Amino acid sequence: MGDTEDSDSHASAWLAARGWQPFAFQREVWQAVAQGRSGMLHATTGAGKTYAVWLGMLDALLQRSRQRGAGGRKLESDPNSGRLAADLSVIWLTPMRALASDTAKALAQPLHDLAPKWTIGLRTGDTPTAERAKQDRRMPTVLVTTPESLTLMLTRENAREVLAGVQYVVVDEWHELIGSKRGVQAQLALARLRRFNPRLVTWGLSATLGNLEQAMHVLCGPAEDPPPRLVRGRIDKTLIIDTLLPPDPGKYTWAGHLGAGMQLPVVEEIARSGTTLVFTNVRSQAEIWYQLLLQARPEWAGSIALHHGSLDKGTREWVEQGLKEGSLRAVVATSSLDLGVDFLPVERVLQVGSAKGVARMMQRAGRSGHAPGRPSRVTLVPTNTLEIVEAAAARHAAQAGRVEQRAAPDKPLDVLVQHVVTVALGGGFRADDLFEEVRSAWSYRGLTRAEFDWVVAFCERGGDSLGAYPEYHRIVPDAEGVYRVPDRGVAKRHRLGVGTIVSDAAMHVKYLTGASIGTIEEGFIARLRPGDCFFFAGKLLEFVRVREMAAYVRKATRNKGTVPAWMGSKMALSAELSEAVLELMQGAARGEFPDPELQAARPMLLTQQRLSKIPTPDTLLVETYESREGQHLYLYPFAGRNVHLGLASLLAWRLAREQPNTFSMSINDYGLELVSASPFDISPVTSQAIFSDENLLHDVLASLNSGELKQRRFREIARIAGLVSTGYPGQPKSARQLQASSALFYEVFRKYDAGNLLLNQAENEVLGQELELARLAATLRRMRTRQVAFAPLRHPSPMSLPLMVERFREKLSTETLAARLERILRDMEADVGA
Repeated sequence: MGDTEDSDSHASAWLAARGWQPFAFQREVWQAVAQGRSGMLHATTGAGKTYAVWLGMLDALLQRSRQRGAGGRKLESDPNSGRLAADLSVIWLTPMRALASDTAKALAQPLHDLAPKWTIGLRTGDTPTAERAKQDRRMPTVLVTTPESLTLMLTRENAREVLAGVQYVVVDEWHELIGSKRGVQAQLALARLRRFNPRLVTWGLSATLGNLEQAMHVLCGPAEDPPPRLVRGRIDKTLIIDTLLPPDPGKYTWAGHLGAGMQLPVVEEIARSGTTLVFTNVRSQAEIWYQLLLQARPEWAGSIALHHGSLDKGTREWVEQGLKEGSLRAVVATSSLDLGVDFLPVERVLQVGSAKGVARMMQRAGRSGHAPGRPSRVTLVPTNTLEIVEAAAARHAAQAGRVEQRAAPDKPLDVLVQHVVTVALGGGFRADDLFEEVRSAWSYRGLTRAEFDWVVAFCERGGDSLGAYPEYHRIVPDAEGVYRVPDRGVAKRHRLGVGTIVSDAAMHVKYLTGASIGTIEEGFIARLRPGDCFFFAGKLLEFVRVREMAAYVRKATRNKGTVPAWMGSKMALSAELSEAVLELMQGAARGEFPDPELQAARPMLLTQQRLSKIPTPDTLLVETYESREGQHLYLYPFAGRNVHLGLASLLAWRLAREQPNTFSMSINDYGLELVSASPFDISPVTSQAIFSDENLLHDVLASLNSGELKQRRFREIARIAGLVSTGYPGQPKSARQLQASSALFYEVFRKYDAGNLLLNQAENEVLGQELELARLAATLRRMRTRQVAFAPLRHPSPMSLPLMVERFREKLSTETLAARLERILRDMEADVGA
């Protein structure tokens, strides 16, 4: 490709014309691209990753076009005088449709200056049919798309002809895709493109990732030659992480107890700042905080906005445009604004509640100061006193570079079933060739031939139990052994189902006039009765009726309503952040409170030390307490709520096995509570014998309603594998219909096709993803090695009270809970003050 000086000449000149100088890491990427090497670029948000990769690829394409001419045609001698249009050469994959438009605009600037006849296009679920048809006649030089839309292109009979000329693929925000089935879908699509063009160059962009080397190999494939290049973009970018401290956090705490009290401090921060993003972890919390801001400052109506994934597309685009123009004072958002859309006017980021992970916090911080040389600032807003400690721990972990790792799923067969039908539609395949191609994708590097043959046979005949049903004979080999999809109905259903990896069981919310407001989970709507009111999209709405998978509403006249509770509403504390919290607590146990946050939390920590003990990395705190409810047992492994859910069920089952009993449970990110009306022997806990990981799989499955968990997980697997259809446009199926269909398949496979590998996958996903079995086993091992710090309690401690409140909330009204807490706190204050 020529030496480095020549290869980056166009890129350097384009930057220089704007008064910019390339960073060293950008030149490093240009050099690697010029050498035909794939790789991954890891740099902070706003550092210039897009231009680092894009200018290098554009430069290489321009050199190639000068030598050969676009599409094999000779170009005019002056490369800028009349370049002919080039065939599709670059695919830019983005995880979100919302990013596609901004990405295309960023790529278009140098493209139009350096190659004015070359074109750029968008292809996502939002692309109009007319634009798709135009692309089908002539593809643009550069295509910005999503994994789902790329997979749909692979289902076309002429997929090889259209895509064989692709020379470069960029996967933006790779950290968002790598750990999901959408990332696996991208891996398989890349493996297909490499089969079309073995010299394909692939680059990933990431800002927050702990396992960079592995993430690069997941993207580029386990056998990439030449070896991929990892480039770390080190530039001087200031990251400010501070905490908005409450005036009096108190000695005791529970989930959300500081939340509303932070309303005015948050309002004051927004008032004295430029454009501010207020992040919450869940959509329901975003709705609540939007209302809190309007209550405090009604005059801000119209200058503050709400943004989350359930809102109507038009509303989201209006908010995003207001952020870009700087016309909005503040936007309350969820992860829908986490990713790399550029909002240059954003000056501050406020994170309400713990971000629960270092990577998530840093990603959100990067939404402010989104340009080289500008500082990024995130201010953490704790909603309880333990989150004040988490805030300090998050800052320490970020400064030490302790960022969470993300692992790719291991050979999910539902995605492979979908891919096999995709390839059969897209020109067909021979089994031996496709087996080798699939194994070149990282997630399937350990795929056995027996597993692959089962998948092909399942697509061909529907397995051992669906052979009598022609609609499940999706692929058929011809006389030459090439598998294709002969049935047009199967082909249509498959293309409609390609996007189901990201679909949710959601209903449209509409006014009676038919105007769309957004989408909401079907389970929430199912609990409403006509006349019930709820907050959504920043408005108080009255539920009227459900018709054809839409919930119809009107503006409510009452002033009270509930907030939708979406599924997956609570994130688990990451292992990295848990360890950082325990390290700070160890210092507090020694009387060290160096951070402003620890000074604020000092009364709570000292009260914990007086009534009980402070947890540390080397100890396992075990507390017991007697009340009118019975005997309470508290443990604090600091392993996150997902692990604690499985752990609480496991320990309750093992205790009851030794001595029949019934337990109530409560969990949070720090620990768990077991309560029984009857006394029970805690010696298996204090001796640590109960923490054995022997027979762990059997005991976990026995302690849970694992059949129900597996059935729920199987619904997603059946949808992705194309067993159940989400319906045709205008005729969608409800979540209840999908559950009924998938439940029928589940029972049929269980009874008549016991070797069905999709059933095994459902169990593995429940254990690995919902219960985090590997982390549960590691937690049990740590619990055995830590020294037990046993503390019998006279009153609930500051660590145990939040667990007690979590359980109370499930059975007490708000007023009764408040009275109960007031009595508990009064008794504790009297004892501590004695």
